Parts: sequence; structure tokens; C-alpha cells
Amino acid sequence: MQFWATVGAMLRKDLLMEWRQRYAISGIMLYLLCIVFILFMTFGQDVQGPVWVVLYWIIMLFTAVNAVAKSFLQEGQGRMLYYYTLASPQAIILAKMFYNMGMMVLMAILAAILHGITSGYPIVNTPSFLLAMLLGGIAFAASFSMISAIASKASNSGTLMAILSFPMLIPILIILIRISLNAIQSDDLRVNLQDLVYLTALDVMIVGLALVLFPYLWRD
Repeated sequence: MQFWATVGAMLRKDLLMEWRQRYAISGIMLYLLCIVFILFMTFGQDVQGPVWVVLYWIIMLFTAVNAVAKSFLQEGQGRMLYYYTLASPQAIILAKMFYNMGMMVLMAILAAILHGITSGYPIVNTPSFLLAMLLGGIAFAASFSMISAIASKASNSGTLMAILSFPMLIPILIILIRISLNAIQSDDLRVNLQDLVYLTALDVMIVGLALVLFPYLWRD
């Protein structure tokens, strides 16, 4: 009970800081709007289904990099030391992940609305696509949160972020694109059931690895 109270307190702290420094979320939303506008100016409204899917997940990938990847990189040493005395490492990483998951799900919905308005909406299996958005947002948030924590301990954190992100994101993107492509061809949820299970298992595995490995990273 005390553990979840600590997670809640850390999560409220992140939300309060975001509310006080609204330039961060404003910058992310401006970045998202600019990407969607550039794609609209380049491709117009006549975007075919597979191209629409690929463009959407490119939008989400770059938004995730800007919204989530700096979770630990922006924390100062003094604040990290304060966290060390305040809460357990599992509570800290979970709070960061929950906050980033909420951020990514919100950005995924906003990106789908904007991309749908400017370039059409070719999805015929909306439930599958919504589940892909939810599970994909969770996967991006959990992956980048852990990678950001690792990179924050290195001197050349930007390069390390790119190196660590690539092998983790490839299987996630492959599954997400496959689900989305099926969602524009068939309105049967069962077509994507296996991939949705795989994606859920990936999310659970990433969160579990973060809970196991982050305490060792936290001690350094």
C-alpha cells in the first residue's frame, strides 16, 4: 500500500511540474501539428491506406522521441539524489512510465484525429487500430523511459539513446504496422488477435525488465 502511495505521489509531482511548465507539452503539441501539416502539404488528402499507416507511425515515433525520451535526461543530479532518499527505484520508474504512457496515449489520439482530418481515415477496423494505438503508446513510453534512464548515466547520452532505441523499437513497429495494415483491409478483430497478444506480451516484458533492472542502475 505504501509502495503505490509513493508511486501516486511521484506521478502527481510529474503532473504538477508539467502544469507549471506548460511549455513542454505545448512544444510537443506544436511539433505534432507541424509534422501533420508538413505531411498534408506534401501528400495532400489523397493518401492511400498503407501510406497513411506508415505516415501515422512515423508521426508517433518522432513524437515519442520528443515527448518521452528525455524523461531522465532532463532531471538534475540534485533532484535525482532527492528521489533516491524519497522513494524506491521501482516506484520512481513506474511513476515515470505511467506519466509517459498517459502522455503517449493522448498524443496517439490527437495524432490520429489530426492525421484523419488532413489525410482521410482509411481504417475499417477501428477497434483493432485503437488497441494498437493504446498498446503502441504504452510500448513507446515504457521503452523510452528505460532507455532514457540508462542514457542519463552516460556522458554521450544522445548517441546512446539512438543505439539502444533501434533494436527495441523494430519489433514494436513491425507489429504495429502489421496490425494497422490489417485494420484497413478487414473489419474482423480476430485477424489481429495474435499480434495484439504479442504486443501486450512485449509491453509486459518491457515493464517487467524495467522493474528488475532499474534498481541496479539506480545504485550507480
